[in-house]
Order: sequence, then C-alpha cells, then structure tokens
Amino acid sequence: MTSVFRGIDWATDHHDIALLDETGTLLAKLRIDDSPEGLAQFLDLLARHGDNPDNLIPVAIETSHGLLVARLRATSRPIYVINPLTAARYRDRYALSRKKSDHLDAKVLAHILRTDPAEHRPLPADSHLAQAITVLARAQQDAVRDRVQTGNRLRSHLREYFPAFLTVFRHFREDLASSVSRTLLAAAPTPTQAAQLTRPQLRSILKKAGRQREITGEIERLYDLLREPQMHQPPLVEDATGTKTQALLRQFNAACASADELEATVVDAFTTHEDAEIITSFPGLGHLTGARVLAELGDDHTRFATARALKAYAGSAPITRSSGRKTTVLARHIKNQRLASAGYNWAFAALTASSGARAHYDHRRAAEERHVAAQRNLFNRLLGCLHHCLTHHIPYDEQTAFPDTA
Repeated sequence: MTSVFRGIDWATDHHDIALLDETGTLLAKLRIDDSPEGLAQFLDLLARHGDNPDNLIPVAIETSHGLLVARLRATSRPIYVINPLTAARYRDRYALSRKKSDHLDAKVLAHILRTDPAEHRPLPADSHLAQAITVLARAQQDAVRDRVQTGNRLRSHLREYFPAFLTVFRHFREDLASSVSRTLLAAAPTPTQAAQLTRPQLRSILKKAGRQREITGEIERLYDLLREPQMHQPPLVEDATGTKTQALLRQFNAACASADELEATVVDAFTTHEDAEIITSFPGLGHLTGARVLAELGDDHTRFATARALKAYAGSAPITRSSGRKTTVLARHIKNQRLASAGYNWAFAALTASSGARAHYDHRRAAEERHVAAQRNLFNRLLGCLHHCLTHHIPYDEQTAFPDTA
C-alpha cells in the first residue's frame, strides 16, 4: 500500500509536481520542462521518496496524452487521469478564496488520489499496437470531419454561381467527394467552361478520374446536363468565383486524400491485432468501424469490470435521476463521443446484417420508441455481447446474442 501520492499539473512548456504523504503533508514540489533532463529530475525525486519497481508511486494528471504520460506509462506505474472539471470542483475544498496556481493544482490532484482513489480508474494497460490504432483511428475520424467541412464550404460556394453542378452528381454516393466530380470541377470550374466541354474532353476527364464502365452513357448524360440553360454571374465575377473554386477544390482534394490514406493505414494496423477477428465477427462491424471501436476500448480486457461499465462509458446506457417521488430516465450525454459515433454507425449497419438486430430494433420501435432511442438500445445490446466475447475470447454468435428472435 503506497503512502506517497503525486499530482502533476501539466502545461505546454513545463509541468508542476507535488508529492504528498498519506496525511496530506507536502513532501516535495518540483517544476520540470518537457525534456529528458526534466524527466530524469522527476524520477530522481520519486526515488528519494521510496519509488521502486515493487512500490511505484501513483500519479494523478489531467491528460492521457503527451510525452510525459507516455514515459510514465512505460514505467508501468498507475496513472489516474482526472477530468479537469472534477479537479476544479475539488480545488474549492482547499482554497475557499478560489485562488489558483499551477502548484496548487498539482497539490489538488495529489489530494484527489489520496482521498478518493476508488472513485477514479487508472489508465488501461493497452498494448503499443492498440495505442497506435487509437492514434490512427482518431486521426482518420478527424480527417473525415475535415473532408465534410471542406466539402460543405465548396458546396455552399457552388450554390452562389454554379448550382447546376450540384445536380449533376446528386445520384453519386460520394457526391462531391467522388473522383469524377472533383476531376470535372478542376477542368471546368465555371458554368461557361463546363458548357464548352466536348465529348472527347468529357471522355478524357472520366478516364482520368478512374471511370471504367458505362463511359459512353455517362458522357451523354454530362454533355446534356452541362448545357442546360442556367443563370450566370457577370463574366468577371464568374471568373473570380471559378478561381476561388479551384482554391477550395485543392483543400478538398487534400482532405479526401488524407482521409483515404489514413483509412488504409488504420485498417492495415487493425487487421494485425488479435482482437480484430472477434470484433469483425459482429454484424455491422467492418474493418474501419471495428478499428474505431477498438481504438476507444483498447485491448486491456480488465479495463471494464462489467458490461454495464462499458455501456456507461459509451453512453448507450440511460442515466436515472431520482429525487423523492420523481424518477426520470434520460439519455447519457457525458460519454466517449467517438465511441458513441462509431456505435451509431455500427447499429445502423447491423439492421441489415443481422435478423436478430433487426427484430430487436423493430420491437423497440413497436413500443413507440423514437428511431434514435431504439438504435441506441440496439447499440447497448451489442456492446454487452462485445464485452462478453472479448472477455472470453470467443466470436459473435447470433443465437446467443438474440435468442428470443433467432
């Protein structure tokens, strides 16, 4: 049982450290920079206060990222990540005047660890591969968001002078993100230039975009649509808007390329993980969505002691508020937003991939639940099955997951 507790208030260029004993007495304080020398000073301070491989001093910090956290994780010591809002509320217990300093924040974090360790969980012992998948999956998810935002800016700009272009590829699943849309827009960014494209030029554009089938029919469709009468901006204004379109298109192309490259990389990493086969055995979980799920769960199967804890973390389990005679059941808003987003896609895809999932969803809808609530309930059910399968190292089984509908 440790008798020393450590809090770290991290910052961009320095970190404040406070060491307390079990009575709350300050044993030492230190400020280090984010460098090997700073880490060496820190570890030397810990060693002087009894830190050793058999008795590692735990640490409380407000972030789970960064070089300092990575080096501390390498020592296998318990690292407790404290929510900044929680730390701010604890601060009032030790400073009624509401004063604030980096040293005080470090002390507060150490006090949290000293007084309420059971209320907080240490960082999971994820493998390096799982940590790498987390970095890649989150980067890919951010790249997709950037692609959507950039595409929306481009779409909004086209509506101002070239709305007919938006109808040309409305039937495409990728819409503006399709290679044909982007290649055509790069060749003819204004309605005047688009109307002047010849059939041979359209054929060249389609081949450059990678189109291989039904090229002749697509050429005729584009040739007719781009020549339909439409309103125009004045020539100088149209040329200027076309120049702006090319600038936005370059940003959009970069966003599309980043999302595609990261998707390929994260899928490659995910398929080498030992949990990938179990995760992708679930209906609706492909390699990309499965990688996002693994990225947020990690591969430390002791992280969530029960399926209920996992469901609360993902936000699929409702939250109950009870006071006196009044009890209210609400959707959980404090959750892992990335996992919840992946879960929405997972549950939606499972509706067509699993008859049991479809029957479960239809049953909830028949009970007059809204679509979002029924889909969240399905995600909740699937998460419980996933926790069981990962814990016991077994693949998904439809009859076990939905025995009442199989």
